[in-house]
Amino acid sequence: MSKVMIIGAGGVGAVVTHKCAQLPEVFSEIVLASRNEAKCKAIAGQLDRPIKTAQVDADNVGELTALLQKEQPELVINVALPYQDLTIMDACLAAGVHYLDTANYEPRDTAKFEYKWQWAYQDRFAQAGLTAILGSGFDPGATNLFTAYLAKHYFDEIHELDIIDVNGGDHGYPFATNFNPEINIREVSAECRHWEGGQFVTTPPMSKMARFECPENVGAFNIYRMYHEELESLSKHFPGLRRAQFWMSFSDNYLKHLEVLENVGMTGIEPVEYQGQQIVPIQFLARLLPDPSSLGPRTRGKTCIGCMVRGVKQGSERLMYLYNICDHQECYREVQSQAISYTTGVPAMIGAKMLLEGSWRRPGVWNVEQCDPDPFMADMNRYGLPWKAIELDPQFQLDLVKGADL
Repeated sequence: MSKVMIIGAGGVGAVVTHKCAQLPEVFSEIVLASRNEAKCKAIAGQLDRPIKTAQVDADNVGELTALLQKEQPELVINVALPYQDLTIMDACLAAGVHYLDTANYEPRDTAKFEYKWQWAYQDRFAQAGLTAILGSGFDPGATNLFTAYLAKHYFDEIHELDIIDVNGGDHGYPFATNFNPEINIREVSAECRHWEGGQFVTTPPMSKMARFECPENVGAFNIYRMYHEELESLSKHFPGLRRAQFWMSFSDNYLKHLEVLENVGMTGIEPVEYQGQQIVPIQFLARLLPDPSSLGPRTRGKTCIGCMVRGVKQGSERLMYLYNICDHQECYREVQSQAISYTTGVPAMIGAKMLLEGSWRRPGVWNVEQCDPDPFMADMNRYGLPWKAIELDPQFQLDLVKGADL
């Protein structure tokens, strides 16, 4: 039984809090902290057990360190903004607290999705005897562990990886994002990079499209190749990969809105002066769009996220597909959230459980695929994200069609 502090009270933070509260035998005490304590109190009011709430500025290392020293949790679950990863890691080191997050650090002033800043903390966490787990969401997170699980149980060597993220949900708005708008739009509009031939190859954003038929009648969707952070760690930790790509589904309506917003400069991350004030366009846009945490009641449909891995087993080529399907309305009935927040929040809880129970605890900084996937995968089935692994004909290829650059 351990005390944890969850930092961040958005849609994912709400799911993590709900799921941790369901396991008092693991998470004996919960502190939910955010810059806006009113959001924390609103989430606490949804639970059937009492938790503590706190106000904290996660950009302020001293303030956060003081709160950690006061509360003395064993672990911080960081579901705040990716810009705050390093300050939260600094505070954990200062207070002697283990650390876990769901997304890699991003500088505010440039759209770079890289692990180098967090990997640089390896020696500091190791010397402090503390564990830092990086990327325990769904993608990154579950997709990394899907890859590791397939590599462990189904292959002697893995050569190709396609991560396919389909959201078949409909929230009814003309344009909205299913998680933090600023982070979402930065990801989608960034240059695409995929791993091939021992290096990253850069292409224009969304310049390759495929048609993908999801299993279990979820539907057929256009998926677009884009860069996602787990490609960096997976290509490092599975050096036999010859190619690794990330694909995400987008509707024509979403892409048309995004194209217009880009054309008029609303997705820019450089400040502009307006009536004597410095305003970052994408941050202003985020304030105008629906709050992702409000989408739960109105979102219907399913997500289908999985990994297609090609490799060799006992000298023969093999192709496996491991996936999870999640229903938006079922998620809302359980934790008052849509499936995008649910699929990120549940793996964060499971990763925290792995660390607290000891199976993932070792000093240093680790991506989740460096940990044993088996107990995590068992808990996915147990706590709301059941998965299936199916074998495909090795001749199967994604149905590639010509894509247009945004």
